Amino acid sequence: DKTIKIWKTETGLCVLNLTDHNRWVTALCALGDGRLASGSEDKTIKIWNTETGQCDLTLTGHSGWVTALCAVGNGRVASGCKNKTIKIWNTETCQCDLTTLIGHSGWVT
Repeated sequence: DKTIKIWKTETGLCVLNLTDHNRWVTALCALGDGRLASGSEDKTIKIWNTETGQCDLTLTGHSGWVTALCAVGNGRVASGCKNKTIKIWNTETCQCDLTTLIGHSGWVT
């Protein structure tokens, strides 16, 4: 669905329901600073505060579904896309740090 749930594993209770995407969530990645990155069919990446449940940032620039996410350190996230590209994002500046990486023959997952 379009939501992300944060569960307390000790109790099995859902403690947060993150609901800012408008299409299916297709990728998740825990960031080293306690935040969470999510990618969606809505072509966005959202950076979440897992304490408050608020969306801190929305990264835009992909032309297809975001299908993969990976924390790469120094506040950066790599994202893979249905359109066979990879982008490296700076979560402090909300900018894509590099030219879009092109060369895959299929979806980046």
